[in-house]
Amino acid sequence: MPATMRKEWLEKDYYALLGVPKDASQRDIKKAYRKLAQQHHPDANPDNGGAEAKFKDANEAYDVLGDAEQRKEYDHAREMGYFVGGPGGNQQYVRVEDLFGGGGGSQMEDLLGGFGDLFGGAGRRNRPQPGRDLATSISISFHEGVSGTTREVQVDGKRVKFEVPKGVADSARVRLRGKGGPGANGAPNGDLYITVHVADHPIFSRRGRDLTIDVPLTYMEAALGAEITVPTLNGSVKLRIPTGTPSGKRFKVKGRGVTDAKDRTGNLLVTVEVAVPQALTDEERALLEKLRDQPAGDNPRKHLGV
Repeated sequence: MPATMRKEWLEKDYYALLGVPKDASQRDIKKAYRKLAQQHHPDANPDNGGAEAKFKDANEAYDVLGDAEQRKEYDHAREMGYFVGGPGGNQQYVRVEDLFGGGGGSQMEDLLGGFGDLFGGAGRRNRPQPGRDLATSISISFHEGVSGTTREVQVDGKRVKFEVPKGVADSARVRLRGKGGPGANGAPNGDLYITVHVADHPIFSRRGRDLTIDVPLTYMEAALGAEITVPTLNGSVKLRIPTGTPSGKRFKVKGRGVTDAKDRTGNLLVTVEVAVPQALTDEERALLEKLRDQPAGDNPRKHLGV
């Protein structure tokens, strides 16, 4: 039985809480969680205890199922049953359905305490019990995700201030050790996991530490070559477009990406797209028709054999 297994794993069906089947992909689990988190977020549902409870349930479920390794442990724990201590440090596994027919709650606590007495121990209630892990989420802007920021959250009636590291990725989880539920009988507190949602940028996208951007070119710039100005997060840079640049060509501007918490900086990846004019003046149309009627120097469909 995994050491990280907790009693609530047997009491709660995290798949049902997220509304996904047990064989759901990690991508579908993340998608379902984000939908529920946005729907029930306290900021969008002030003074709504029911929404807050659903928000906490979704975070708790994603905290486990969103991590592939913890998900395996959770699945195994629910399949195999519950662990109790035996005499001399021996370990025994008891299947939940064999103990109380799929029940839980106080029955489980009473039964587990009884096993402790049966094996000559002080019982489960007197053993050190680590505090439970807590989970919540925050939303920050794209620029806050790049530069880092300080935020404060309220969980279980207490306010916790923490640093969001620079370069944090969307849906990344910040772990605050010892900021979860209180431990019992001298055991350590649980941890607090904060999922960070980073807003989209109107023109940039992220791929790890790299930034990506699509930049349009005129037909003449692509055909004849040009020097264009490209925006970055900090100012702008000049980019040379070679003669005959095809649409979809990607250029790399080194060192203009995102710097992470380890001071590693990515690049800016610029994809150029030839923009076809939607409206032409009479003069422009005449020039293009004249160009079209010239003997073709290069047939772009030559490789098709037509």
